[in-house]
Amino acid sequence: MFTNRRIERHQLPYFLKVFNSITDKPIGYLGNVSEDGLMLISQIPIMTDADFSLRLKVPDSEGALQVIDLQARCQWSHEDATPMHYDAGFVVLNAAPEYLQLVRALRCYFSFRSLSESA
Repeated sequence: MFTNRRIERHQLPYFLKVFNSITDKPIGYLGNVSEDGLMLISQIPIMTDADFSLRLKVPDSEGALQVIDLQARCQWSHEDATPMHYDAGFVVLNAAPEYLQLVRALRCYFSFRSLSESA
């Protein structure tokens, strides 16, 4: 039975790339994020128990790129369900205040609203 969607589907216009902040080369894409950590999806396995200097480039309200640097330690890494892709979980060791703003903005954007708000 067909029912009308009550919650708007959010389509991302692109994936948020994650860069090595030292070389500024892309190393993967943001899979998920929290105040304390993030999941990286990459095409190469990531070494566990190693510290990484990561960079996110996020568009601001005027369309310019805002750079967010952070230090993170890889806690785990395994092959993704998608062939030739790997997931890696990081704990954030040190991050710019803009990182927490990004986490809050993403949480707000992707949060579910009450039934009365979404109808």
